[in-house]
Amino acid sequence: MSKERWPEGKYMGTVKVGPKGQIIVPKEVRDLFNIKPGDMLLVLADVNAGIAVHPFDEARFVFDKIFPNSQ
Repeated sequence: MSKERWPEGKYMGTVKVGPKGQIIVPKEVRDLFNIKPGDMLLVLADVNAGIAVHPFDEARFVFDKIFPNSQ
C-alpha cells in the first residue's frame, strides 16, 4: 500500500488476515495509540456496522460501571 499523508491523529490502511485468523496492527497505529506487546485490545463487531478494535484499558471504565464487583 502506498504511504498516504493523513491528518495528524488519523490513519487508514489495510491488513491481511493470516491462516490462523490473526492480523498485525500496523506500526503507525501502534505508535498512534501507544500499543505495546502484551496489551489487550477490545474487538467489537456488528454485522451491519462492521468491526472496531479499541485499546481495552480505555474501555475498562465502562465494564467497571456495568459490573462493579467483577474481578
